[in-house]
This record gives sequence, structure tokens and C-alpha cells, in this order.
Amino acid sequence: MNQHPISLLLCALGGEGGGVLTEWLVETARHAGYPVQATSIPGVAQRTGATTYYLEVFPVPVEQLGGKRPVLGLYPMPGRLDGLVSSELLETVRQISLGHASSDRTLVLSSTARALTTMEKMQMGDGRREAQGLLQLITTHSRAHHVLDMAELTCQAGTVVSAVMLGCIAASGLLPMGRADYEVILKDSGGAQASLRGFALGFDAVQAQRTQARFIEDVLDAGTASSASVRVEPVETQRRPSLGLRPFDTPGTGQARPERKQPALPAAVAALFPGVLHEIIALGHARLVEYQNTAYAQRYVERLQQVLAAERASDPQGTRGWAVTREMARWLALWMAFDDIIRVADLKSRASRWSRVQGEVKAGEADLLKLYDHFKPGAPEFAALLPSGLAQRVLAWDRKRVLAGKTPWALPLKIGTHSVFGMLALRGLAMLRTLRPLGSRFVTEQALIEQWLAAVVGSTRRHWASGHEVAQCGRLIKGYGSTNERGKGNLLHVVQHLATGASFDSDEARAAAIAAARQAALADDAGKTLDQTLVKHGAPARPLKAQPIRWVRRPPLKKTS
Repeated sequence: MNQHPISLLLCALGGEGGGVLTEWLVETARHAGYPVQATSIPGVAQRTGATTYYLEVFPVPVEQLGGKRPVLGLYPMPGRLDGLVSSELLETVRQISLGHASSDRTLVLSSTARALTTMEKMQMGDGRREAQGLLQLITTHSRAHHVLDMAELTCQAGTVVSAVMLGCIAASGLLPMGRADYEVILKDSGGAQASLRGFALGFDAVQAQRTQARFIEDVLDAGTASSASVRVEPVETQRRPSLGLRPFDTPGTGQARPERKQPALPAAVAALFPGVLHEIIALGHARLVEYQNTAYAQRYVERLQQVLAAERASDPQGTRGWAVTREMARWLALWMAFDDIIRVADLKSRASRWSRVQGEVKAGEADLLKLYDHFKPGAPEFAALLPSGLAQRVLAWDRKRVLAGKTPWALPLKIGTHSVFGMLALRGLAMLRTLRPLGSRFVTEQALIEQWLAAVVGSTRRHWASGHEVAQCGRLIKGYGSTNERGKGNLLHVVQHLATGASFDSDEARAAAIAAARQAALADDAGKTLDQTLVKHGAPARPLKAQPIRWVRRPPLKKTS
């Protein structure tokens, strides 16, 4: 008789139903007649941490214990965990780093889905952890492992990830309960049909991996028998799903999303570019049609044609895969579709956004949902919509207020998007996009884009690597407000003083200097590293930005008796 309980650690992020999953497992074990005990280990909600749930199941039915009761633990012991189940890849590795898993005992069931941590999001560049390294840690610190995209299966089933995780656990063979025991419990739960669909998808996915692994093991065993000099270790999981994002995706929370249809590139535009660039250009073209209109997207195409012509001059055969044009296709589209009040109003008033919010809060048909959006536009946001002359007058008025010791002017707004008035207000503001080209910010942004574009084209014609480095500087443009302004200032300073202004011993040295400056600009938002790098390569540091001096009257001292 097996005298050791089976230990299982469940890891789920906030809102993913980790507590419900634990209840399902407990009820399933009791239904099948096995002793079971579960406890939760509180953690920080959402992505800065996770609440874990620890479960122990004694693999002998209660009726065979002769009245005895097994002693079950309340907390996982390092290195003595039989199973680790997680809905997020980095969370899996975090638990492994705490010493819970061991290479000789632990079965790991993990999703490839990612919900970016706060530290990853804080990075000015791409702060995402490399997926391949995380997968390697799972391989090293597990007896066996099944890694699959649980978020995609959740999306297909239209349920929550906890149902998919339950199916994966059932198919792994870790616990003594049968599939029928799990399904009986799910049939009595809320949203039974969706939960059963998610359970079946998770069960089938792990079952397919186990079947494949057994087949490979049989083949390898047969090969070993015929050739004693060759020994290959079988693997539990042959397929390693990648974590690749679409070119314009912003890493989000890891929640399952409906798959977007790849936009089609117009035939006239496709004929102008090599086939390897069609996918990225199609995304940029569609983005700008949606953002403004077809004419604006055509302007994007014409700008890319300048870059492609320059790249063909320095690399006629395209041996580098037209990398300069590819970089520009991405960063140029993102810059040209800059965020403003009109864009924000358009995104917040779309039907797809309302549907997404309904799904996130799990609102039913009989539920009353109210959605409020808070805005606080200041003088710069209003000035951006006005012609240059009027815009300068608004900005000068706001500067005068600041110099007088007042805070910058802003208009706090609370708009009920669920109401007719609120929706009409947002849609009316979104319709102003036809007037966007008349605004001062639109004119300013186009002038800055042209300056960067000219530097990329000129540098690429002269030296391919230099042009490629200047094109990659487009990643410096990000965020909004002061962050956006700082990024544009850094890019233009690099263009003016490294790409075109300074003199270097060779073009290779110029390319290296531009690359170093770009990396330094992404290293810290204060810009100290960038200034040091600029001076090191013979360029001036960025000029100090003028800040108003505020005089504060000292409060009178209170007399004490």
C-alpha cells in the first residue's frame, strides 16, 4: 500500500479561478472516495505575485484504510512536490526558484502564456524575459513536464483557464481519480458546458503529448536494443510553443484574445516591395487607414519607398533581408499613428471595448453595467488640435500661469461611457479625426518624422549598418506626455550629433556610436547614461531643459505661550 500522499501545488494569477480549481479537485477526490486536504497560501493579487493553493491526496480509498485517517500536510516541502501546475510561464519558474520542484520527483504542467510583471513593463526597451531560458529551467528542474498554450485553449472553449488546468491535471495521471469523476463535478458547477469544453481541450492536449512521448520512447528503446552504442533520453514534451507576438502587439496580461485576421495588403502596394516585407507593411498600412484614412496610409507607403530605394543602393541583392525597411515599416507606422485625444476617444467608444469590459467583469445579461472613463486633458492636449498660431497662444497662456506659481491648467472629466450622452461625447470627439491634419501637433510630428526619415535614407545610402542603427532608434518613441517628448528629443539629438553631425574615423565607428547611444537612452529615463555615451563618442550632451523657479511665501510662525 502506498503510504505517501500525492502533493500538488496550484499557481494562478488574480481572477483566473485558482480557488475554484482547488474546490473542483477536492470535490472530485471526495467523490472518488480518496482522502484529500487543501489550503491556500495568500500572495499578492494580480501580476506582482500570485495566490497558490496546496493540495494533498492520499492515493488509497477511505474504505480500504480500515478506519485509519492519513496525516496530510498544509504546506509544500522543498524538493518533495509531486506536481506543479501553473497558468503562467514565469510564475512556474518563480515557484521552481523557491525550491519546490525537483528533477527526480516533480511533474510540471505549465502554460506558455505570459502576463508581464511590473518590472518587465517598467523597462524603457523590451523588458520581456526570454521564453527559451524559462522553458529550459522547467526542463532541468522537473521529472517530466507538459508545456502548452492554456490561454489559447481557454479562448477556444470560451471559459476560464481553471477548467483547462483541471483537464491537464486529469490527463497527466498524477492523481488517482478517473476522467468520469472530474466530469461529474463539472456538470454540477456554474457554466457547466463551457467548463466541460475547456476540460476536454486541456485533457486531450496533455493526453496527445503523453501518447507521442510513449511512441518516441518505444522507438528509441527499439533503436537502443539494436545499437547498444547509442542512447537517447526520451522527452515528455516534443513541441515547444513559441511566445512570438505579432509585430504591433503590446504585451498584455496574458489573457486569451480572439485571433486577429491578418490584414490584406493592396495589390498595388504589394507590387512595390519584396514579398518578405508584405506582412509587416500590411499591418502598418491597415493601422494608418484605421487611424486616419487611405491617403495617410499612402503617405506611409511613399516614405517606405524612399527607405527601400536607399537600401537597394547599399545592398542591391537584399542579402540582409531588407532589415532597414522592415524596421522602418514598424516604427514609422507606430510614430505616424501617435496617440492624441481623438485617438483615445475612438478607442474608448468602440463596441469591441464594451464587449471586452463585459467579459472582464463577467457581466451577465441581467446585470447592469456602468462604465466611467476619467480624463484630465491639459493645455498641450487642447493646443494639439488647434492651428499653430492659436496653439502657441494657448501654450503661452499656460506657461504664464506656471511662472506665476500656479499648477499647469487641466480639465478633469468623468464620462459615463454607458450613457447616451457619454457615448455621443466620445464619438463626436473621435469624428474630429478629419480635422487632425490641421492641428499643430500633427504638423509638428510630420516634420520630426521627415527629419528622422531623411537621416535613415541618407545613412543607409552611405553605409547600410549606420542606416539600420538609425532606423532602430525609432523604438525610442514611446508613451505619451513627457515620456513621448523625451523620447523624441533623444532620437533627434542622436540624429543631429551622431548620424549626421559628428565626424568619425569610419562608418563602422559611426554605426557603433549610434547603437551605443540608443541602448544608453533605453537604459534609464533620467538620461545620464545617454549623456555619458554621447560625450564618449565626441557629441555634446543633451542641453538642460529650462524649469520655472517657483517662489513660495514662508508661512508666518505661530506664537507659542
